[in-house]
Amino acid sequence: MNFIDEVRIDVFAGNGGNGCSSFRRLKNIPRGGPDGGDGGSGGDVILRATNGLNTLSKFRFQKIFNAENGSKGKSQHKTGIGGSDLVIDVPCGTMIYDVNTEELVADLDVDSSEIIITKGGKGGLGNLRFKSSTNRSPTKITEGVEGEFKELKLELRLLADVGLLGKPNAGKSSLVNAVSSAKPKIADYAFTTLYPSLGVVDFSSYRSFVISDIPGLISGASKGVGLGLQFLRHLSRTRIILQMVDVYDKTTEEIIVEIEDLLNELKEFDADLSRRVRWLVLNKIDLISEEDREFITDQLIDYFGSETNIYSISAMQTKGTKELMIEVGRYLEKLDEK
Repeated sequence: MNFIDEVRIDVFAGNGGNGCSSFRRLKNIPRGGPDGGDGGSGGDVILRATNGLNTLSKFRFQKIFNAENGSKGKSQHKTGIGGSDLVIDVPCGTMIYDVNTEELVADLDVDSSEIIITKGGKGGLGNLRFKSSTNRSPTKITEGVEGEFKELKLELRLLADVGLLGKPNAGKSSLVNAVSSAKPKIADYAFTTLYPSLGVVDFSSYRSFVISDIPGLISGASKGVGLGLQFLRHLSRTRIILQMVDVYDKTTEEIIVEIEDLLNELKEFDADLSRRVRWLVLNKIDLISEEDREFITDQLIDYFGSETNIYSISAMQTKGTKELMIEVGRYLEKLDEK
């Protein structure tokens, strides 16, 4: 299934049914009064969030949605049948924009949350409504009102507690594979990850959190270079970012440049996102000596400050991954307690 995180759709609420012009006609009442009923209301269009979806791909081919029209009023004072509402399910984390006003209409970030996005039109009035002391046999009716129409942009921002940030081949997918049941594609070439993926991490017997992997970023990503820019938005809902760095066969200076390059890309994309809590994760430590690992860590602390959280792991060998996830889980628990 293709991952699609932005689409445009047209939604039409149902039109109200016309009022009915009718007169009561019975065997013993050949010339009865007006009895035309009102038209039924048109159906609404409702967007509803569900945890059962994680992409907007179902909108790839269907882009026009219509709720049901209300039916015409009937004789014997009967109101027409109202049109059925149309409920459109979208993934949790879907942001809904009005294309014409560019206004954010709703952010459906909770399962089963919903919004009436377009209201159905009211039914027209039957001729019974126009009976008066001066007009005992009105024929006048009104037509039903057209339902609302909107052109919408749906933008999905995945819901995850933890976001992984790093260059291609930093080991992000390997980490997700090691700590969750998700199985993202892993290979030894750049841009193996083409779409964001989510994994659930159980860090204790009764607690878990969601971790998100996005395609690797390279210098110039904020200006459209590489694959990562279009997916950076999926980090916006995370509570902590793990910036992963491949430390194999690199000098400390090269590692610092890589870290700062990606931080600058975050700042260019979203200054608020660059201020998110961020831990450094040094990956592939199984390929370097313990002495080199300690030296790199000490140099990074000297450069970025002693308050910088730095963790060393081997995602492929699952070395240090469990301990890292426990630390992340504890940090998230503390946030929940505030």
